[in-house]
Amino acid sequence: MTGTANENLAPFDTLFTDFITDHKIPGAAVAITRAGKLVYARGFGYAKVAKKVDVQPDAPFRIASVSKPITGAAVVALAERGKVKLDDPVLKYVKLDPFLTGGAKVDEQWAKITVRQCLQHTGGWDRDKKGGFDPIAVPCRIAREMKLASDAPTPCDVVRYMMGRPLDFAPGSKMAYSNLGYLVLGRVIESVTGQKYEPWVRKNVLAPAGAGGMSLGRGVPEKRAKGEVCYYDSKKRTGRCLYAPRAGDQVPRPDGADNIEGFEAHGGWVGSAIDLVRFASAFDYDKKSPLLSATGITEMWARPDGEAGFDPEKHPRVTYYGCGWSVRPVGKAGKANTWHDGSIPGTGALLVRRWDGLNWAVLFNTDATAGGHHPSALIDEAMHATAGTIKQWPAGDLFEKFPAQEVK
Repeated sequence: MTGTANENLAPFDTLFTDFITDHKIPGAAVAITRAGKLVYARGFGYAKVAKKVDVQPDAPFRIASVSKPITGAAVVALAERGKVKLDDPVLKYVKLDPFLTGGAKVDEQWAKITVRQCLQHTGGWDRDKKGGFDPIAVPCRIAREMKLASDAPTPCDVVRYMMGRPLDFAPGSKMAYSNLGYLVLGRVIESVTGQKYEPWVRKNVLAPAGAGGMSLGRGVPEKRAKGEVCYYDSKKRTGRCLYAPRAGDQVPRPDGADNIEGFEAHGGWVGSAIDLVRFASAFDYDKKSPLLSATGITEMWARPDGEAGFDPEKHPRVTYYGCGWSVRPVGKAGKANTWHDGSIPGTGALLVRRWDGLNWAVLFNTDATAGGHHPSALIDEAMHATAGTIKQWPAGDLFEKFPAQEVK
């Protein structure tokens, strides 16, 4: 273990030392805030197994789909500034030439997709439908058909490619988790700001929350962030590297065989567990939030219309997907648990905001346990249970030991 020990929080130490041992996980980082103060920040296991480099509490990890709350907050912030209307069609903002072949035309239903529907995964794409697919998983196919110079298509390439294919369902008619929708939102952000996605989001969303040191991930190890962990694919898969200087070489899948640099707005961010709880804590203050107004925060977690928010009997679903977050309302006072998890080869991530003022982030440098389970899914219930055993929470604030990083 690395980081500062506190005997009152020893149950978390026990939880994670046992967890990574029992499930044969290389390493993990954990951060917890309470009432806006960082009360727990520790690293467990190894960032680099071969060299026995310990995971530090502030080590950067890929966070996979925990990137979606960041993109969601960015879009809602733009809406508050009058730059975007959530119920506008995305094609009002996305001005890309679609990739069309064989006389194909853009599905006319594209004109009906709204910004809000992309946020809530109701835009019309279903990767699990028979014949469907997730375009982020087929970079070489996209590069080949589009005759790109690189086997690593950009987010714009992916969106253009999918604009030439029919939707899987009528926009707004149901919810189906879609990485593509968040790549479309990345294009919305770039269109209305006149800037690239990464620097605008870092300056206007992450930096105000104190997480300005976060960055988009890079494919090959030599180009990664300082101190970033190594990643260990649970299935030890390899593939052809998409990136220079190793392009074409067989490499471990997390080291360039996935199009990490094209994940961007749906799953591309790299940051520490401490960065993530800073971001999560920025929504604890309602009117004093540095990111959104109280109205904007409510909008971000609002229940979607139709099947996405209500069951066939028209009863509100116990949980639903808001604008970048999974949401479970608690009680009748407008409180809720909100969270997101993420998994890509070599990475497992979980970010939780609780109704009672506790927030936590847990990051792993592998995607599955020895038993084949996602570690973020396994640790979720255990974190809630362990938090319930704590009799006295620290009064101090460990954020003082981990000052906010400036925007690079």
